[in-house]
Amino acid sequence: MAPEPTPAPTDLDSLPKAEFAFPGPLRDRLVAAVLDGSKTSTTGLVADYEYEGEPLPEVGSRSVVVDSGELPVAVVEVTEVRVVPLAEVDLAHAVDEGEGYTSVAGWRAGHERFWHSEEMRTALGDPEFTVDDSTPAVLERFRLVTVLRPTDR
Repeated sequence: MAPEPTPAPTDLDSLPKAEFAFPGPLRDRLVAAVLDGSKTSTTGLVADYEYEGEPLPEVGSRSVVVDSGELPVAVVEVTEVRVVPLAEVDLAHAVDEGEGYTSVAGWRAGHERFWHSEEMRTALGDPEFTVDDSTPAVLERFRLVTVLRPTDR
């Protein structure tokens, strides 16, 4: 499939931002994985969407991936959205997150460290926030539409 034309800057301004993790080393790794094609899925929590007052992603919607400096680096399009309890996350989804996970248990441990971090708890306004098997997760698949600029990695 041929890459799509790069959107004009005004088109980019109308798209929501796709922010993977918080700015810093983890975001930099995730953005690089989006750009190299190894990251085609991501996981959010329904609780985060509700706290932010944002709707869940919809198939066909596009967003601008930003790096740690909040600069636009790519446009992605949602291809699938599922809301499932954490206990139902499958291996294919975990592997397609592009973080090198080879088991759901490893994926879960890594994500729990993130979701239980002080930064995430602060972002959710809940210093005691925790997840368990029944926590609703938003499993999103996406495709890279266009690269706006490569990262420095």
